[in-house]
Amino acid sequence: MRISVLTVCRNAATTIRYTLDSFFAQDHEDKEMVVIDGASTDETLSIVRAYPQDRLVVCSEPDKGMYDALNKALRLYSGDAFGVLNSDDAYHDPTVLTRIARTLNSAEMVHGHLDFVRSHEEKAVIRRWRATSRPSMGFRTGWAPAHPTFYVRREVAETVGPFDLSLAIASDYDWMLRAVEKTEFRLATIDHVMVDMLPGGKSTSGLRSHIAHGFESLRSRRQWLGSPRVDYALFAKPARKIGQFFSW
Repeated sequence: MRISVLTVCRNAATTIRYTLDSFFAQDHEDKEMVVIDGASTDETLSIVRAYPQDRLVVCSEPDKGMYDALNKALRLYSGDAFGVLNSDDAYHDPTVLTRIARTLNSAEMVHGHLDFVRSHEEKAVIRRWRATSRPSMGFRTGWAPAHPTFYVRREVAETVGPFDLSLAIASDYDWMLRAVEKTEFRLATIDHVMVDMLPGGKSTSGLRSHIAHGFESLRSRRQWLGSPRVDYALFAKPARKIGQFFSW
């Protein structure tokens, strides 16, 4: 099974080496990385081009943000399945893509565990996201997969369609909601840490971003699940995250 890893970046020279190194270290041989660069002005592109190009698809041009870049990547990838690895994140160990490929033989979607780390040098864990199986009410309960661990077969991507550019910060949540709640595809949980993630992304960089993500996620639930103006998940979703700081 060929797995495509979609990485979008702009001026990511300080972190993208860790992302690329962890991809090339994967023991799953049939893989590609699609790098969509938003016209970086630092050393990002020269770093990317120093790696073996036979495993990379690189596009560098201005875009309208992360989700526009991901939509470009969806048009370029060639794999049987895909997932997203952010340009400041890294795979936890070399077995991750092998585990994904193995699990996607019996399910169309997978997700797994994620660690937030202080840095990729020391790997000190500051928060642990532990994946659980979808509860009976799914996203209505505040549950959701961790997007950097969410991989799907091509038929899922073709069914769900592009990322919604009208959502500035929660389009990845919206995409997963549509995949999990609006299709009949099977979702499997991988009991393994898949990604080491640095804090500070668009949805995790502070209280304001958490609040904005919460209300955009509510908008998605209202559109696709018929949720009321204020629903249970609006409060349950952030409450679930509290335990991630004390899960060890």
